[in-house]
Amino acid sequence: METRKLLEDSAHYLMHTYNRYPIILRKGRGMKVWSSDGKEYLDFVGGIAVNCLGHCHPKVVIAVQKQVQRLIHVSNYYHIEPQIKLAKILVENSFADKVFFCNSGAEANEAAIKLARRYFREVLGQNRFEIITALNSFHGRTFAALTATGQEKFHKGFEPLVPGFGYVAFNDIDALEAAVTKHTCAILLEPIQGEGGVKIPDPDYLQDVRKLCDKHGILMMFDEVQTGIGRTGKLFAYEHFGVTPDIMTLAKGLGGGLPIGAMLATDKVAAGFEPGAHASTFGGNPLVCAAAAAALDVILEDGFILDQCRRMGKHFRLRLEDLKKEFPNIISDVRNMGLLVGMELTREGASIVKTCMERGVLINCTAGNILRFTPPLIVTEKEIDHLVDILEQVFDHLA
Repeated sequence: METRKLLEDSAHYLMHTYNRYPIILRKGRGMKVWSSDGKEYLDFVGGIAVNCLGHCHPKVVIAVQKQVQRLIHVSNYYHIEPQIKLAKILVENSFADKVFFCNSGAEANEAAIKLARRYFREVLGQNRFEIITALNSFHGRTFAALTATGQEKFHKGFEPLVPGFGYVAFNDIDALEAAVTKHTCAILLEPIQGEGGVKIPDPDYLQDVRKLCDKHGILMMFDEVQTGIGRTGKLFAYEHFGVTPDIMTLAKGLGGGLPIGAMLATDKVAAGFEPGAHASTFGGNPLVCAAAAAALDVILEDGFILDQCRRMGKHFRLRLEDLKKEFPNIISDVRNMGLLVGMELTREGASIVKTCMERGVLINCTAGNILRFTPPLIVTEKEIDHLVDILEQVFDHLA
């Protein structure tokens, strides 16, 4: 009765911006969540790569409990200890020299876009403002991030969009070079396209992009909102490809479940911002920074989490490859890097997501026909095997 009333209130009071499943998740621990009617689910969505350590990891919970009793929020007019500590962790474990904190991946990408433009105009004195992104990309829902997103379905109804963006095919270096003009200031790419269907580039593609940026004197910006914070088996996905960007954006897993975004840059490029040029009231507040620092401490503590991610990613892929052999008419491709896993189907995936949910496993479908799995990095072989067993039952019924 209570669940039904809550679902009615949800439809009545909330804007219809999501097609929600008819369950209310009330509690979570590790890989599991429980609905308001007491049903247990194994969570392979993980908040879409947000719950990197699972639900309510004890070290994150303790950090939040301590901080919420000490100081929840204070303006960025003052120095904030947890923010300073988190920035230090990120800088010491990445290419970057400076960090700007905000509240989401979209905001991080907005900050990156603004910094790139301002760096060329204010530091270099050049009229370069155009940014090239990839078709099939996803960079967020705020206006510049939305415009940067190379998918027309997200643009529909919001035109006119922000000027100064161009799109080329992902993984096509020739198309990218042809798109560079005298007004180009940056190239913005996801190292692996997540929302676009877990599209992984050729091994030398990002190295070629780096060479192209250096050749034309433009910035290389990586959107690691989904690929960062251990998701691919390294702390950041760019580490797999032997390149370093000039700017990188983070969010999702960074807060261990709490909302936080970050934009990282080299000292050279960070000079494009000065006091008053950009800001965020809630960005980097004490509570979320304490949670993020705790999450990163766990991930970096002894390398176990990253090693676990690589091992489970390999096991996941092997099990899904076995399914592909068993159901070649349903599964066309399996691809992954760490625990960013995609399984491309020959049909729409929405009904499969629904059936798995009915059987106690939460999964996600993106791009219409690609099952995307972004479980917490603590997932075990047993849990992966259980998911694959469920998928096998579902596919067997379809076949």
